[in-house]
Amino acid sequence: MKAMILDAPGGLDRLRMVERPDPGAPGPGMIRVRLHATSLNYHDYGVVAGKMPTEDGRIPMADGAGVVEAVGEGVTDFASGDAVVSCFFPDWQEGPPRVGDFSRVPGDGIDGYACELVVAPATAFTRAPRGYDHAEAATITTAGLTAWRSLVVDGGLKAGDTVLVLGTGGVSIWALQIARMMGARVAVTSSSDEKLARARELGAAHVINYRTHEDWGRSVHDWAGEGVDHVIEVGGPATLAQSIDAVRIGGHIGLIGVLTGIAGDVPTATLMRKQARLQGLIVGSRRMQMEFVRALDDAALRPVVDRRFDLADLAEAFRLQERGGHFGKIAATW
Repeated sequence: MKAMILDAPGGLDRLRMVERPDPGAPGPGMIRVRLHATSLNYHDYGVVAGKMPTEDGRIPMADGAGVVEAVGEGVTDFASGDAVVSCFFPDWQEGPPRVGDFSRVPGDGIDGYACELVVAPATAFTRAPRGYDHAEAATITTAGLTAWRSLVVDGGLKAGDTVLVLGTGGVSIWALQIARMMGARVAVTSSSDEKLARARELGAAHVINYRTHEDWGRSVHDWAGEGVDHVIEVGGPATLAQSIDAVRIGGHIGLIGVLTGIAGDVPTATLMRKQARLQGLIVGSRRMQMEFVRALDDAALRPVVDRRFDLADLAEAFRLQERGGHFGKIAATW
């Protein structure tokens, strides 16, 4: 089979296509999946760019979508021909968080899904949402499930709530779409007026350019009346203070990303006064993903896949992500 691998110590110019042995027939509890798509996340970028070192020859990419070709003894969840999508934490089946590192995350601690075939435990996959193509399905593993967990599982999102979404990347656009699906009103920030216009087309009720409105947290707070119920915080230390300004008393901030750094000052007195819940999270469990898929099966919602690249052009896809030139998700298909 063909596989994209990453040569140590990493870097986009060290991605290359190779031939790897066919993984063979699935053993007990395993499934054989012919993969057709992956989607790009900032965690994947950290690995391939060499910022998060991994083993020499690692197959990257946490997201994988394809079709079951065969099932091993004892597998009852899937049958040959089923469309499936991978899980970010293949060992976290359900219940509260039990893992805080990436040692068993595909594309980082173990081989990922930038390849044609994989044999893996059946519990490392779920069904794909009904009607989704493979690129669309691949977007739920990391970005989609992160947004779902933050808003629905951790935040208890309900109709009529207000949500602030930072930026227009994969997690943020998924959060906008999920919030609208659930009947919430959404504010979106970006430095691009063009991207803000696209966010409005997806149902954003309030948009704000943070380059021209430096006090965007207060602006969003005033738009919501008494502050927003939920914040999808993907920026990290440089944006957290404004997110705290934007949230209502007793509100919820999902701390998802560190795009502006891994450490910084936190206005603890303001957070305390707001009595807001600051919840760190990393994606979610297989059970959460199964519930997410069920919700998508009954929803008229399709993820935004901005660009699709061939697997051989994976490095170029990451360069687009590096430039911030995308809206929603970037995918690779084969």
